[in-house]
Formats: sequence, structure tokens, C-alpha cells
Amino acid sequence: MRCPYCSARRDRVIDSRDSEKGAAIRRRRECLECGRRWTTYERPEEQPMMVVKKDDRREMFDRRKLMGGLLKACEKRPVPLRALERIADEIQALVGDQPERELSTRVIGQHVMERLRELDGVAYVRFASVYREFRDVDDFMEELRALGTRGGGGGRAPGRDAGEDES
Repeated sequence: MRCPYCSARRDRVIDSRDSEKGAAIRRRRECLECGRRWTTYERPEEQPMMVVKKDDRREMFDRRKLMGGLLKACEKRPVPLRALERIADEIQALVGDQPERELSTRVIGQHVMERLRELDGVAYVRFASVYREFRDVDDFMEELRALGTRGGGGGRAPGRDAGEDES
């Protein structure tokens, strides 16, 4: 370690302790040449997590982008934010658990759709329409029919019975 004051390469560690809730080690150092002290932080080197797009481009995994898509799909729906955060946590863990620390958007999209199907049918269809790039109303209707046969988690507004009339 080079002294930030005199550029000497000899120093000694005076004190070490955990910092940032155990994510780093704080070291207090003293230069053996000029006697001045400074602090360094030691952190594990993190590999970036990558997403492989449909056209084989790779980009950094962005949790905010994922949450933005989930929030858009669930807009004005009775889906708690905590449920969306759990989905984002799962996806982030999926990407991080891969040996190459990368995952295709196809796998990510499938996982998101499965989870949204369990939470809210409308949010699921909204997400699926963008993810699957529906070309026309027929694609949309086909997905709705498939959702109906699979049982689409929570598509009804809260407090309404299945036979209740909207009038």
C-alpha cells in the first residue's frame, strides 16, 4: 500500500475492524517513513451480474429496471410492493447463482410471468403482452383463454364475489 502523503510503500496496520455491516474491513494504517496515518477499506471484488438479451447483447443486470416493469404491470392493482420486491430478490438471486453470473431475458421473463400469474391475473397479462410481444388482439385473447384454463391467480377486484354483478 502506497502512503497517500509521501508515496512510501512501507506502512503498518494499527487497527482493523468490520465496517458497513460486515461487508468491508476498515484498516487504520501508519506510514513507516513519514509517520502519518490514513484509513483504507477492504471489500470483496464483485463480478457484475449480466443479462443476455434476445439479440445476444449483454448488459448489466439492473434491479431498478426489473422493478419498473413489475410496477408497470401491477399499476392500479391490489398487489403489495413487498410481493414485487420478493420477485425482484428471486430474480437477482437467480442471476447471481449462475456460474457465469448471467441469465437470459427469456428465463427472467418466464420466472416473472409465473410469479405474476400466482399474484394477479391482470398484472400477468399486462406483463405477458409486452414480454411476448403480442402482435394483435388474437394473441391477447389466446393468452386470456389459456390463463382461464390454468387458473390465473387473483384477477378479481378485492371484496367481489365471482357471481356478483357490476351494475
